[in-house]
Amino acid sequence: MSLLERLFSIGPIRKAIWQLWYPFLTRRLRGEEVLFLNYAFETDPPVGLKLDPADEPNRACIQLYHHVAAQVELQGKNVLEVSCGHGGGASWLTRTLHPASYTGLDLNPTGIAFCKKRHQVPGLRFVQGDAQVLPFPPQSFDAVINVEASHCYPDFPGFLTRVARVLKTGGHFLYADFRFRDQWAEWEQAISNAPLEILQTRDIRAEVLRGMEINAARSEALICQRLPKFLHSLGRDFAGLPGARVYEALKSGELSYRSWCFRKP
Repeated sequence: MSLLERLFSIGPIRKAIWQLWYPFLTRRLRGEEVLFLNYAFETDPPVGLKLDPADEPNRACIQLYHHVAAQVELQGKNVLEVSCGHGGGASWLTRTLHPASYTGLDLNPTGIAFCKKRHQVPGLRFVQGDAQVLPFPPQSFDAVINVEASHCYPDFPGFLTRVARVLKTGGHFLYADFRFRDQWAEWEQAISNAPLEILQTRDIRAEVLRGMEINAARSEALICQRLPKFLHSLGRDFAGLPGARVYEALKSGELSYRSWCFRKP
């Protein structure tokens, strides 16, 4: 295990690193219309979602959000997305699945400022806040969405408890993320102990790999144009480019990427 990996295994240090990385990334990507910070999703044969022309460049990332969020009916529901990034998923889901309200929460204040300026959609609002706190009253939401973010949290079991707190009885937690092999047992134990009922789960490793490959050329160009050279290797890993550690670990099976639908009893 490298020194960086050891540091990332320490919860408070991991959180501090992410608190620096994401605002830095938002500033470096300013003006590039990077609306998604998550990996992507494509089936074989292709998903074939009908998208507006403005959304087409982000198809593979949108398809990951669609896979996670469309597990239940969101029309007319009050929805919270925890760790909404640059808001692309929040915007698309609000425009297409028609929830009554959609709240995007993220720890990155620079990212939230970007979201508020970029995504002017009725029913959609953005709030700066901590996933480990969830600053909302109990039973506030019909659904909570969390896409590819929980690996950043220092206390994942605590996060699941807080998700259950803000969900209404009968509400759903729609979730997808990845973990390396040595984290699987801890990940699965936290999920098993959560005050939530598992309705369905799916291994989406193959679909995410296809999505990464679709986005590879655009991601490589952004890394070369927007990041200093000494960060190119980290940027390629973060973006899931073929040849980088995350992509190769996912391809080999050392990294697991899964999605879930939970219900609050």
